[in-house]
Amino acid sequence: MKTKIFSIVTILFLSLTVSAQIDRTQQPKPGPAPKINLGTPKKFALLNGLQVLVVENHKLPRVSATLTIDNPPMSFGNKKGVEGLLSGMLGTGSTNTPKAKFDEEVDFLGANISFWDEGARASSLSKYFPKVLGLMADAAFNPVFTQEEFDKQMKQSLDGIKNSAKSVKAIASRVEDALTYGKNHPFGEFTSEETLKNVTLQDVKDLYNKTYKPNNAYLIIIGDVNFNEIKSQVKDLFGTWKKGDLVAQKLPKVENPSTTEINFIDMPNAVQSELSIINAVDLKMNDKDYYAALLANQILGGGGTGRLYKNLREDKGYTYGAYSGIGSSRYASRFKTTASVRNMVTDSAMVEAMKEINKIRYQKATQEELDIAKAKYIGNFVRNVEKPQTVASYALNILTNNLPADYYKNYLKNINAVTLDDVQNAAIKYFKGDKARIIITGKGIDVLKNLEKTADYKINYFDKNGNPTDKPAMSLPIPSGVTASSVVDDYFKAIGGKDKVANVKSVMITSNAAVQGMQLSLVQKSATPNKSSVVVSMMGNVMQKVIFDGTKGYQEVNGQKKEMTGDELEEVKNTAAPFADKAYKAGTIDRIEPIDGNNAYVIKHGKKEIFYDVKSGLKVKEVKTAKGPQGEMKVPVVFSDYKEVNGIKFPHKMIQKNGPMTFEFITKEIKINEGVSDADFK
Repeated sequence: MKTKIFSIVTILFLSLTVSAQIDRTQQPKPGPAPKINLGTPKKFALLNGLQVLVVENHKLPRVSATLTIDNPPMSFGNKKGVEGLLSGMLGTGSTNTPKAKFDEEVDFLGANISFWDEGARASSLSKYFPKVLGLMADAAFNPVFTQEEFDKQMKQSLDGIKNSAKSVKAIASRVEDALTYGKNHPFGEFTSEETLKNVTLQDVKDLYNKTYKPNNAYLIIIGDVNFNEIKSQVKDLFGTWKKGDLVAQKLPKVENPSTTEINFIDMPNAVQSELSIINAVDLKMNDKDYYAALLANQILGGGGTGRLYKNLREDKGYTYGAYSGIGSSRYASRFKTTASVRNMVTDSAMVEAMKEINKIRYQKATQEELDIAKAKYIGNFVRNVEKPQTVASYALNILTNNLPADYYKNYLKNINAVTLDDVQNAAIKYFKGDKARIIITGKGIDVLKNLEKTADYKINYFDKNGNPTDKPAMSLPIPSGVTASSVVDDYFKAIGGKDKVANVKSVMITSNAAVQGMQLSLVQKSATPNKSSVVVSMMGNVMQKVIFDGTKGYQEVNGQKKEMTGDELEEVKNTAAPFADKAYKAGTIDRIEPIDGNNAYVIKHGKKEIFYDVKSGLKVKEVKTAKGPQGEMKVPVVFSDYKEVNGIKFPHKMIQKNGPMTFEFITKEIKINEGVSDADFK
């Protein structure tokens, strides 16, 4: 026992001695780049031009196959969307196997098979893979294009377009592409209801016959296979695939603006702005400054260590995240910064983002920033290179991008060779702070006033389709005689009349919402003159309470209770119940604002804005300004699906946005003058 104790003490002493010899005031010098044993796929080609790459990996009894057809980008003009319909129709059986039987066989084998307009993918256990690869080849080369399936895919696509019509992110993405590349460029086209309706079944067949060719295709097989056996199988399955003329496509040149400008897209339903700063770049993987461009972007906006993130989120609290990225396509690429920011700080976020872009161009990064960026890329490379999928994708990159055979063997050496001067030169070349498009998709009435004061750039206006348009109207004239009181009176008339409302002494509303697969329950109780209770539960457990008895109140979150005081208490005292709208009569009419194509009167009352539809009189939205972890933020609640309960209309659908979270509450039960007692407000 003494010997054992002595050994432990000795080891501890030696470790302390060694530690004492290290000068911790000096940053350790980076060691040599780790040696990478990058595997090489086995290759062969068929007479029809199909190139096959095989990576044998016998650690798990699984195999995957990916077919990639390397067509250049194509423009579809007024039939944009035909490629999406082709994607949907491929894999719906074959001329040899009806769809039902095809799906049944795939399920029986426990396999996954998917298709798109320029390729296919399959995976399964290795013992079933020969059968699964045969199913993939059969469906790829013997597709069934029926009118019935075409109509089904068309309906799904049109429904998808309608569902995204109000999505600020979706609109921002397509207009950004259209403005960056131009609508006549394949990367700038987008599918609309109009272009989709121009597509016929014959167009889908023609596209398949034109583009599904083996002489510019690659088949990558990874997993538990024997090379000679899989080679024989591939020859049998893919050897009869007939080659054809390749697609010829001349792409229009992508231009940056002559000077930086703001492109604004008005989205009246936006609760935050989508801010992007974009310029086109001509960067390819075999360019000498490719690695410097990657590291410059990593320093600027590559995740939580990037300058954009540290400035816009950690320092200013404008957003949940701010990032940048740079592409390296053979055809056209872009540099882009992105952030979703609160409406009221859109102008400030733009200024700070531009400041960071220009700073990295005209002021060298620090050695510490460069070392962190290099460590990020080296770490990712070392981790990924152990994966069989990486070996295959690297080999494919070498073929398709005309890279030298030792490109990835020299990857770490080339990353480590980048200097601070290289980073700055790449930033100057590729981050065009002086020739950029600042694209903002947001609510003009909330954003433009400050943006016009702050920005030194010309502001151009575009619609949801990327077409030039006029500056959005900031407000409409309020008709003579319309006041907050008259608007609320019209609301009470619309929901059933003042007399019926006056007879309501209490209301209980029970609603449910789904949050990440779990049910959230909301129970709201209110009683005259201004008593209120809000209880939020999840999985049967009370998560939050907000209680007010007419004089005092409290909030309780996860068992932690906090009494209402100060402005918060006064605000609640000035509310009304069961209908808060009674108190809004004391507010002021601020403006008329369009919402989803309909105009709404906007009443300001304290920290709230309340929206009443001009035609129907119904309340459609409330927006409360609240303090959040990142400063003041607007919390909108949208009301819809009004239904009568005891002769009074109540909204049965309520959507609340809170930061990145959206809660959609569906009302299950409403009780009038029952189910509520004084005990609920204790």
